[in-house]
Amino acid sequence: MAKSIEFDVLSPTKNREPDTNEKWGLAEESEYFANKVKLYRQDKLNADEFRRFRLQNGTYGSRLNSEFSMIRIKVPGGEITPNQLEKIANLSESFSIGSAHVSTRQNIQLHWVQLEDVSEVFRGLAEVGLTSREACGNTIRNVMCSHFAGVCPNEPFDTTPYAKAIARFFLRNPICQNLPRKFKFNFSCCSEHGYVRIADVGLVPTVRDGVRGFRVYLGGGLGAASFIGHLLEEFTPESRLLSTSIATIRLYDRLGNRENLARNRMRYLVSEIGWEKFQELLLKERTLVEATISIPTKSTFEDFLKASETAATNPSTIPISTIGKKRKLPVITSESDNDPYTRWLHTNVVAQKQPGMFSVYISLGAGDITSNQLRVLAECIREFSLEKKARNTPQQNFLIRYIKADQLPKVFMKLSSSGLGNPGATTIVSTVGCSGTTSCNLAITNSHRLAKEIQSKFLELNIDKEKAFVGSTIKVSGCPNSCGQHEVATIGFYGGASRIATSMVPIYTMLFDGSTGENGELGKAVMRVPAKKVIDVILKIIDTFKKERTSGEKLNEWIHRISIGNGTGEVKNLEDMKKILLPIIELPALTSAPDFYKDYGNDTNFVAKTARGECAA
Repeated sequence: MAKSIEFDVLSPTKNREPDTNEKWGLAEESEYFANKVKLYRQDKLNADEFRRFRLQNGTYGSRLNSEFSMIRIKVPGGEITPNQLEKIANLSESFSIGSAHVSTRQNIQLHWVQLEDVSEVFRGLAEVGLTSREACGNTIRNVMCSHFAGVCPNEPFDTTPYAKAIARFFLRNPICQNLPRKFKFNFSCCSEHGYVRIADVGLVPTVRDGVRGFRVYLGGGLGAASFIGHLLEEFTPESRLLSTSIATIRLYDRLGNRENLARNRMRYLVSEIGWEKFQELLLKERTLVEATISIPTKSTFEDFLKASETAATNPSTIPISTIGKKRKLPVITSESDNDPYTRWLHTNVVAQKQPGMFSVYISLGAGDITSNQLRVLAECIREFSLEKKARNTPQQNFLIRYIKADQLPKVFMKLSSSGLGNPGATTIVSTVGCSGTTSCNLAITNSHRLAKEIQSKFLELNIDKEKAFVGSTIKVSGCPNSCGQHEVATIGFYGGASRIATSMVPIYTMLFDGSTGENGELGKAVMRVPAKKVIDVILKIIDTFKKERTSGEKLNEWIHRISIGNGTGEVKNLEDMKKILLPIIELPALTSAPDFYKDYGNDTNFVAKTARGECAA
């Protein structure tokens, strides 16, 4: 007889009561980590063993310096409270560099933390319910959820409780502590918003005959080789969410490639055995799970789901303003008004499905936010948000929700007082950039700085004020591994190196026409662009677009059109685009223009230097 699936999901603290207060962290894990560091320093724990341990606890080594760490704080569903933001601010000032970094997967990272200080950061995080446990390593990473979940006009129901229940169920769960590689869940709120096609498991909410459920996509993911996820079945009822998740993890755990680090993500398994075969195996595995799963295990997940639903914002308890019930953006339609508040309203304020309620984007520079800004953000949430929490986004920004229309001017003034009032959040101006060579061992180029340079230039040129750039994105990665998600950008870049004569040059491969959502597609490689020519190339693309677009056409729509060979002007396809851009990317001789041979943020000639990556344990 098959053995039933049963485990203690609350281990290692068996006496801990089921948690209904969003407490993800355990204080005792801080002491446990400190003891492991001591054993490592005493050579009683070898480097590989310690590396696996710290990765499982969400701690990366810093670039070319093992004495410092990057701590990745999990924010399940992207939902975070003012107390947690203030604690992160304090920890950053005490143990990090006085700032934090929002990643594209709704994590918050603290960089350059002394190894001996990591346990103290863990202790502080646990005090406000946060953890970095399993934010790295070969396990289930932070569970993402659309930042519009609960407020999106097109959603059939709020997926936040489901995302949190999945995150809670698998945290510290023995079933996923030693997978072949990392594993990712992404929940959307509707077909349009979310990154469901580029995750191991992507879930789109739907309702059939009054029953809640999901369209489940499997086997997606980005990296050196990227794949779009496949639809498992037309409708997966919510009653099968847990069994489908467990079956997928068990199948991957059993069949995933544990020998070849470069090909051991689940997307490779799906590609190699074929989708139809994988689908058949998965459905059989789910039947087995449902036949053997124990009642306590099912009850545990159901308890987590109920707790998450209880903790979720209940719109019926929020007083709705009668002011400003406008449902569509832009809130202000004038493009000629140079007033900073009007400019901000135009791109950073989104109407919710709740009448009179608005969500406000806080635009960050490539995900960076200082400790003081974190505190101001916390104050804004307490003072103006009726749900008293915020979401962080895959675009490396924050979103404060449930704000009354008459409070928007006060929100802008508060944010602007600390440099958080930049416009452009819903436009191409809000450039994504991974940490790049500022901290990552695998990075080749300083993608982080380049993203900031692009954003600064676009704000200077008032590009955010033009409707044609709403909905388009630029995303930059420092290597092909796609932490900046360049392959799902309107215009994406990933870093590399090239030799020109006797000199090395930082260079980016440019991609066109990537997109997210349920119909998301991967971008197409166009050409290689020297780092110091990237901004010139983008501006030339924008100039060409303005000359050739049809009436009312947006940049992403035009780029899609030329990507499929349907251009109607001088640029009919990607080859035509390349011809226009080739003169732009030519570099002068090193002797006449040495700055072109240096990367952003570096005053010496470029050298491509990498070290052992830690994406896997």
